[in-house]
Amino acid sequence: MHLRLLSLLLFCTGALGAQVGGLFTYEFLNFAPSARVSALGGTHIAVVDDDINLAATNPALLNPLMHEQLSFSHAFHPAGIQHGYVTGGYYNTRLKTTFQGGIRYANYGEFDLTNTLGQVEGTFKAAEYGISVGAGRQFAERLSGGLNLRLVTSRLESYQSVGLVADLGLLYQDTAKNFALTLVARNAGRQLSTYREGNTEPLPFELQVGLSKRLRYLPFRFSIVYRYFDRWNILYDDPNTKETTLLFGDVATERSNTSIWFDNFARHFVFNGELLMGKKENFRLRFGYSHLLRKELTVAEYRSLAGFTFGAGLKVNRFRIDYGRTNFHLAGGVNHLSIATNIREFR
Repeated sequence: MHLRLLSLLLFCTGALGAQVGGLFTYEFLNFAPSARVSALGGTHIAVVDDDINLAATNPALLNPLMHEQLSFSHAFHPAGIQHGYVTGGYYNTRLKTTFQGGIRYANYGEFDLTNTLGQVEGTFKAAEYGISVGAGRQFAERLSGGLNLRLVTSRLESYQSVGLVADLGLLYQDTAKNFALTLVARNAGRQLSTYREGNTEPLPFELQVGLSKRLRYLPFRFSIVYRYFDRWNILYDDPNTKETTLLFGDVATERSNTSIWFDNFARHFVFNGELLMGKKENFRLRFGYSHLLRKELTVAEYRSLAGFTFGAGLKVNRFRIDYGRTNFHLAGGVNHLSIATNIREFR
């Protein structure tokens, strides 16, 4: 049943072209839902624990540990742009299913409203929201599945749009070996109403494959995510540049077909790691790397930390506080804060 649903979602997305920047509407859906995810490279889909935020992008991660978990996250972008996510979970023992609900928002601030001559005639605001519900359950010994449905509203000045989006996830988990493997179809759907009549825009659909593994003799867990499994070419090949990049170094030389192939291949991956410290793992250090993010936002001939992410998490009494930092560009990055708790701890 789950495989048929996944096939249907893939069929409904239609054909997609190369590259990924600036092609889709509702791009705010790709913002990291929490500080933990921001610190782990912006994409984290293969870890099963009590973090309800992880279900925002992979509903197959929903599990009984998320029962009555509540979380609030807020991120601060340059130029006053902000986004956040509020979510909670509930496990139904009769249905053996975990449910989640959440609200995602992005506020782009206030802008000058000008006429064709550039004269300011007032101001306008731009914001987008996503209201989601989801459910996930284990349906075999090591297999779980889940589905998110999200109603999206977007208002950019006088232009408005409404859309319906779905996420579908399948998860294989071997608890004895601390290993998990997952397949996620994200942001499948369509606009119900468009910004302009007759101008339907595609959504940022993405098929992801991820795995995570916790080391046996060290409190460390790593994860690898392969993004855009549904398309190969995500490379913007700038005709004005001749630099070749393998992973972290920039070499000013003529680009060969081999280097272009390897660069495109590397852009599909997000690598991250999490060090779990303390008897109850109450303190955690995190880092991540996205080659796609680095190459799209690196300034030529300047070294930077674009593409690298880091952060930490600390549980204090009944609350878990997380911080994540994403280095987008030399001009600035994003600071992300999250606070989570469990209602049961207050009873």
